[in-house]
Amino acid sequence: MTDTHTLDEIAELLALARRPLFITGAGISAASGLPTYRGTGGLYANGLNEEGLPYEDVLSGYMLRTRPELTWRELLRMAQRLAGRAQVNEAHRAIAALPHAVVLTQNVDGLHLEAGSRNVIEIHGNLRELHCTVCTYRRPNEDWQNLPIPPRCPECGAVLRPSAVLFGEPLPPEALTRLDEELARGFDLVFSVGTTSLFPYIAEPVALAASAGIPTIEINPEPTAVSHLVDYRLRGDAAQILPRIVETARSREG
Repeated sequence: MTDTHTLDEIAELLALARRPLFITGAGISAASGLPTYRGTGGLYANGLNEEGLPYEDVLSGYMLRTRPELTWRELLRMAQRLAGRAQVNEAHRAIAALPHAVVLTQNVDGLHLEAGSRNVIEIHGNLRELHCTVCTYRRPNEDWQNLPIPPRCPECGAVLRPSAVLFGEPLPPEALTRLDEELARGFDLVFSVGTTSLFPYIAEPVALAASAGIPTIEINPEPTAVSHLVDYRLRGDAAQILPRIVETARSREG
């Protein structure tokens, strides 16, 4: 269990910070009932779906192009398991209470924006919007349960897809540009929350901060690729730890 002294130290750093960065992964949404991906009990923990097919194949850009019914069947199966669970939790709200915070999230659930965070970089896109694979048609994705397999564009008849990055696809150029711009401006405090930090673009901001002497904090139940770099390593649930830190920090501001 994290001791109060350590939380107080981190809260003091946050109270003084003017440009904190919060890097978040699936673990921050665990308290919302959404599973993590690669951690213990994660969605992709054994690498296979119910038919024994590798997730990285079924949920890939190549599969969507060649056999869209397989990709969409898996997307809808996941949505059915998660129906009604995707609710903002206290960790999302804690970050949203910091108007000067920048959020770099791998999550495609849209919960940071729903919680009210103002500066969010969704580096893997968002499942809450559908767009056509051929034309410019876009629409909100409000009802997963009643989508046909695969859904079709009402304007040109091509397959629709979620505005989220699938396996084997490049990251959204707009999100990468925003990340580069924010990194160029710099940060004075970096949190890594609920992510295994396996992707270089997720680990890099922590590594850059650590090398520059900028304080770094990790909140995650298990060791990760950046655990050896951070100044503070908090093992536990972000929905319990982050609100305590933010509440203490806000009480010390001004």
